[in-house]
Amino acid sequence: MKTKSVKEPIRKKWIWVLLFINTLLIVPWYFPKSAVEPFIFGFPLWAFVSTFFTLVLGAYLSWLCLSQWNIVEDEEENAKGKGDVNHG
Repeated sequence: MKTKSVKEPIRKKWIWVLLFINTLLIVPWYFPKSAVEPFIFGFPLWAFVSTFFTLVLGAYLSWLCLSQWNIVEDEEENAKGKGDVNHG
């Protein structure tokens, strides 16, 4: 059986840097005050930019959970589960 190494994403600085940059890009504070135009399908450009980076954030966090997060709790739960008796 293949065992995965324990990964704690809180210790990886690049994860936090990308998360911070994406959070800054979600809020379109960098647009000028007069940037209500151009409109795309009736919505201002800043709304599309904000929606795009919100989707990027969701994809990034999903990828982190699936590939960069393997914590000790999983191993502890498996070890505890082997010792428990099923009363069902």
